[in-house]
Amino acid sequence: MEELKKKAGVAAAQYVSDGMVLGLGTGSTARYFVEEVGRRVQEEGLCVIGVTTSSQTTAQAESLGIPLKNIDEIETIDLTVDGADEVDSDFNGIKGGGGALLMEKIVATLTEQYIWVVDESKLVTSLGAFKLPVEVVQYGAECLFRRFQKKGYRPSFRSKEGKRFVTDMQNFIIDLDLQKIENPWTLADELDRTVGVVEHGLFNGMVDQVIVADKAGIKKLNAPKKDIRKKM
Repeated sequence: MEELKKKAGVAAAQYVSDGMVLGLGTGSTARYFVEEVGRRVQEEGLCVIGVTTSSQTTAQAESLGIPLKNIDEIETIDLTVDGADEVDSDFNGIKGGGGALLMEKIVATLTEQYIWVVDESKLVTSLGAFKLPVEVVQYGAECLFRRFQKKGYRPSFRSKEGKRFVTDMQNFIIDLDLQKIENPWTLADELDRTVGVVEHGLFNGMVDQVIVADKAGIKKLNAPKKDIRKKM
């Protein structure tokens, strides 16, 4: 599986050229993309600027000598490569398994070309088997938890080392065990309007291309144009 992830990450790095501002994703597959960009910076003299999506990726990029800028210094990002936890046939996805969904979505919204790198296990008919992360402010988090319980969303607070997981932005994550999401757009709208929810892991109609690594090799799946996707 790791070899498939590496193939996808390296394949995405082929889109990188001198002078680009790059969004550097987070997670087990995206790190191979960052690793390859770092190799090209060191060995080929590639000149790029990176914008990271987590403290984890910041540490990796710095160790590889990739020049970085703060998101607030950037108006447009040329290319972002990130992973995804699930991708459906309509090119909607769930992200946030690593807890970086808020920063990932901010970077994605500023990106001209947005690519996901995944192995074949991430492709699904419908979203929801992977728990949907919802990032919430700490104040009133228990109230939100009870609200999700009443809706039958089977929530659970994410934990790490016996304590509630706290994101880079100092929020909690409530994971929703939905099994199957009938309409990702409707659910995203509901969560967007829920007070106390900072962001959620539904990335609907955002990706431009999905690079999939399987045992047969690399597949590149191109999404419909974004204005078309919004009507789907």
